[in-house]
Amino acid sequence: MRTELHFSAQDLALTRFAVSPMQEVVTSLRALAHSPVPALHRRWAGRVRERSAAAGPALERLAALVPPTGHLPDFLNPAPTGFSPTLAEELTAITATGAGQVRVDLDILAAEAGGRLPALLAPLYRDPAAQLPRLAADIEAYWELALAPYWARIRALLAADVFHRSRQAAEHGTARMLGELHETVRWDGSALRLEQRHCGVTRLSAGAGLLLLPSAFAWPRVLTRVLPPDPPQLIYPARGTATLWERPADTTDRADALAGVLGRSRARLLAELDSPGSTTELARRTGLSPAGVSQHLTALRAAGLTSAHRAGHAVLHARTAVGDSLFGQGGRAFE
Repeated sequence: MRTELHFSAQDLALTRFAVSPMQEVVTSLRALAHSPVPALHRRWAGRVRERSAAAGPALERLAALVPPTGHLPDFLNPAPTGFSPTLAEELTAITATGAGQVRVDLDILAAEAGGRLPALLAPLYRDPAAQLPRLAADIEAYWELALAPYWARIRALLAADVFHRSRQAAEHGTARMLGELHETVRWDGSALRLEQRHCGVTRLSAGAGLLLLPSAFAWPRVLTRVLPPDPPQLIYPARGTATLWERPADTTDRADALAGVLGRSRARLLAELDSPGSTTELARRTGLSPAGVSQHLTALRAAGLTSAHRAGHAVLHARTAVGDSLFGQGGRAFE
């Protein structure tokens, strides 16, 4: 299917960028649901699946709500009101969704599944107001397990993409910026042409302007969301996603250099946090005692170099953006 989204001068004036945690929740769930997982994210997915038991039934309910293909429920991705809303702000918007919109999305999922809604989603259909808070709790559980430990580097990737596109628009004009978002997106001077759309996007069915959201997990596709009166959303793969989970070759050299400042054990731990882990995992990977790891992590966290994220009964430790900067990276993660 090919779609054309026509623009007026006002629409161009209202075009803006945003970074959305919920968009990464939804697109990462879809990436996990694919078999096989897209090559770019297999290392991340492997670690998430190792910990999936900690999420309990939450992950199963979310997997039913975000199938590997087809419709993505619009109510899961409220239009960001600013450049970078928090997950809590987006969850507040989700829990305020009207019952009618929730059921519209679930009816589409049921139709695409042969006319039957997955049993796990039946309670949400019967009483959206009562079930949306539980859905928000499910999302929080998944976030802490799968995305929070990596959010600093993911957000850095998305922000870098926005910076690049904004500079491109400033130097060469909005037309060039729109025309280079993705190979399936073309700008012809008055309309944005989108190839291979699952559903149509037209100005008649969309609000004013355009909301552009880079995504680490949307690759290789462009996704759209149209829910008046919100502006249409165009979710496109962020630049540099292919390097998101790579580990720089000079990590060992950096750790050796930092040892003189932080101490060898703390530098080793900081290097190991290219891949977030629990105290027990880090003890196994470094050969340090769990008590020693815990003591060093407390010091690193106090210095703002690491953060801790609860995932079920476990606590995952991760480098912060400041910690990443010591290794000369804004977002590479796995070995």
